[in-house]
Amino acid sequence: MAQQKTDVMEKLVSLCKRRGFVFQSSEVYGGLNGCWDFGPLGVELLRNFKEAWWQAMTSREDVEGIDASILMHPRTWEASGHVEHFTDPMVDCRECKARFRADQIEDMTCPKHTNRPAARCQANFTEARQFNLMFKTFVGPVEDEGSVVYLRPETCQGIYVNFLNVQASARQKVPFGIAQVGKAFRNEINTKNFLYRVREFEQMEMQFFVKPGTDEEWFEYWRQERMKWYLDLGMTPEKVRFHHQVPEERAHYAKEAYDIYYEFPFGWSEIEGVHNRTDYDLSRHQQYSGKNLTYFDDQSQERYTPYVIETSVGVGRPLMAFLVDAYREEEVRGEKRTVLRFHPRLAPIKAAVFPLVNRDHMPEVAQRVVADLRLYLRVFYDDGGAVGRRYRRMDEVGTPYCVTVDSQTLQDETVTVRDRDSMEQVRVPISGLRGHIEERIRTWRRPE
Repeated sequence: MAQQKTDVMEKLVSLCKRRGFVFQSSEVYGGLNGCWDFGPLGVELLRNFKEAWWQAMTSREDVEGIDASILMHPRTWEASGHVEHFTDPMVDCRECKARFRADQIEDMTCPKHTNRPAARCQANFTEARQFNLMFKTFVGPVEDEGSVVYLRPETCQGIYVNFLNVQASARQKVPFGIAQVGKAFRNEINTKNFLYRVREFEQMEMQFFVKPGTDEEWFEYWRQERMKWYLDLGMTPEKVRFHHQVPEERAHYAKEAYDIYYEFPFGWSEIEGVHNRTDYDLSRHQQYSGKNLTYFDDQSQERYTPYVIETSVGVGRPLMAFLVDAYREEEVRGEKRTVLRFHPRLAPIKAAVFPLVNRDHMPEVAQRVVADLRLYLRVFYDDGGAVGRRYRRMDEVGTPYCVTVDSQTLQDETVTVRDRDSMEQVRVPISGLRGHIEERIRTWRRPE
């Protein structure tokens, strides 16, 4: 069973490269560990995923958006605790010179002896020492201690320092949230499992500011909302669950914390965190900056430091979970097909358009259909090979609907629309094609 799960991961990684979802960064130079490039289909999947999250957050009246700078004043990271706490224990192997996270030795293999667990080299390890995960750089022409800044390890600090700016400019009242999607950087000692642990990634974070005393209610609300979001996007319910962090697992700022776990081929692992951060962040930034970051409630005439309920997602992890969850190998009429059963909202290509044959004006009609749909949907034109092979190519990249222009089209301006999941085909007038596809996307339900 373990070998089968490993095979699934290997097949998925291979598919991602072959079909243009994800490439190794700088591959022509041998690659750079922990860094990945999204190809033509990958960037569309990524965009759709982020858009689904953004729409879920900012379509509400009580959540505003922001895009804060990657580089921030270095005191930000002292206040946040990253300079003091954002470390992992590191050991070196005296034999092969490899470096490992001391708390993950059991999960690692020796790079010199790839079939040997790293734990078997334990006698050759140096003493563990703390390693700060922030990337350091310099602002200005002089590289000295006075010009040190950091590439942000998380996006939420840009939200905290802008709390009052957003609240005042958007005329929001507590409770309200601030959402952000942006790059973050962590100098991980060991990267692993494809997109799961990387050094450069995007985060989707929403910080919801609430009155102290209402934090537990709001924490439970957002915990349920975030799980519902995954299920609404078609994730298999049996493969996603909550993990309640016990006190010794929680970050130093957390009063309460739950992780959302997905069952990857390599085991159950975190894809999102929901945390009650109390007033830690605003209090610390007020202390370190000397600025008043409290909130005045003009109705109750109270002044207080809001508590923060955080939903935090590193984009690569749930994106990989959706790839794993969508991957299927099926037998169809004695023939094997590989299919990605994405929710159509996530699918990189919404519809593919084929002329049945490359004659009798079918290609011209198909190109006209493509031109009409392309104004509203991501579509792909394919006239190469048998229609069955074209279906298989589209199944493999998760395209939910295939549209075929055939001889009947030339008579009555209807086309065949084939469903990826059921493989059923229906005739639809070209004039109603866009509406048909959009309705199918809107009403899609995960196949049982």
